[in-house]
Amino acid sequence: MSARLRIPTLVLLLAAAACSRQDAATGLPALTVDLLLTGGQVYDGSGAAPVFADVGIRGDRIVFIGDGSRPGLSAQETLDASGLWIAPGFIDAHSHAELDRDYGRDGLPFLYQGITSVVLGLDGDGDYEVAATLDRWADSGIGVNGLLFVGHGAVREAVMGLENRAPDEAEMETMRALVRKGMDEGAFGLSTGLFYVPGSYASTEEIIELARIAAGYEGAIYDTHDRDLGAVHEGVGYDASVREGIRIARESGLRAIFSHYNLQGAHNYGRGDAAAKYINDARAQGIDVWAAQHPYDATQSNLRSYTIPDWAAAGGQEAMRQRFDDPATSAEILAATRAMLDIRGGAERIVFADPRPELNGKTLADVARERELEPAAAVQSLLRDGNASVMNRELYDHANTRRLAQESWMMTCTDGRTPQPDQPITHPRAYGAFPMKMRLFVFDEPLLRPEFVIRSFSGLAADFYRLPDRGYLREGYAADVAIIDPTIYRDRATYEEPRRFATGAVHVLVNGEFAIRDGRATGVLAGKPLRRPE
Repeated sequence: MSARLRIPTLVLLLAAAACSRQDAATGLPALTVDLLLTGGQVYDGSGAAPVFADVGIRGDRIVFIGDGSRPGLSAQETLDASGLWIAPGFIDAHSHAELDRDYGRDGLPFLYQGITSVVLGLDGDGDYEVAATLDRWADSGIGVNGLLFVGHGAVREAVMGLENRAPDEAEMETMRALVRKGMDEGAFGLSTGLFYVPGSYASTEEIIELARIAAGYEGAIYDTHDRDLGAVHEGVGYDASVREGIRIARESGLRAIFSHYNLQGAHNYGRGDAAAKYINDARAQGIDVWAAQHPYDATQSNLRSYTIPDWAAAGGQEAMRQRFDDPATSAEILAATRAMLDIRGGAERIVFADPRPELNGKTLADVARERELEPAAAVQSLLRDGNASVMNRELYDHANTRRLAQESWMMTCTDGRTPQPDQPITHPRAYGAFPMKMRLFVFDEPLLRPEFVIRSFSGLAADFYRLPDRGYLREGYAADVAIIDPTIYRDRATYEEPRRFATGAVHVLVNGEFAIRDGRATGVLAGKPLRRPE
């Protein structure tokens, strides 16, 4: 029997043991719970219509779902959930929560949305020292559950630096070993950031070779930030990029997820049907491909990736400066930057989300005017002193996002990074992606049923990541629970005021402990490091 089956069986046996005594008067199993949630509408994470039921929690487990007034059931504490939705804790399928930072360890922007688990190590950045990270989380405490991927970009940079070339056989073998190390230590799979340096220097064949190492582990996943979402100057193009991701899944044998799946650029507006067709066709061919989305029109990444070609950054910071200093090479880079800015809607749509106060909140056009430079020249001036975090506004088409939200394989993510305390302007998605999706497609427009959206928040991700005891409200499962007031479950963060917590997740339990109670954080760090089920 696989571990995936063993674990739920074990927790169900534990739940049954808690019910082993019988009530003398009725013959029903006697059960005492620590907390009984009464009167709420239960959305179990499966996509089924909600039912009115009471939920009993004992320790870190759900041990009862049903009529809490039945004989033989007693509770140490009862919480009235009348008028509220009781849902599984939400799973952020693509996150950059800073669980290793003092300012991000509590996971508050995520908890206030009802998120209790986050997926990390994505975009190729996942450290291959997986066990060390998981152990550190266990020792220091984290506010949400966290799981990790090993990143191709991190592995490649450790072995080859920022070299723009193919690896030799010795380098390839070292990269294989590092991927194997990450998988042995509990990573859920291999992630790539083929849009980013150094991932962009890798061939498809290099990725397939390393993905095959991960595929030797049961249930492993390929998570891709694909090479070109549609806004890459002289890139392969959106369509070829998606086909590459599907090819990697097919030839490696890994199950695959397209991170923050959408199409970038005005030239791709209205192409949501085409994007959905790629994944539906692949699934029809037996390729196990899924995706995640956030509902915002803006991206957040870095100035270098958005504004200079990858070859200009090869070799690292000093090599890049030398190219800026060479008149002919600099002129070539300037021309490419102008074209890249044009694809992204102009310098006015590049907004700095950087901790430096002289940049934060300004557009690239603003900074260029301050420096009395054209925007392309201002880019080189800025990059000489290091990279910068930026947003690209109005890059996604709402109609595409809306179309893709209707697919049964579409999970939900924030793609959000916990901002540094001195970073007043940042992308609001870390604070509002989940309630915003609910607001847009359930409350503002009756496009989707709430149970469908909640499934995209919970059970769907649990199925994909094969989490054996999370993502659903079921007896024996972990007591990760989001108790939502639908009348006030709303995103409040905006591009102008991005650090405003969402409202409406009035109670959030992580492993049976209140992380949010009566709309306020408790300060409890009840999250657990999650290893890949074996």
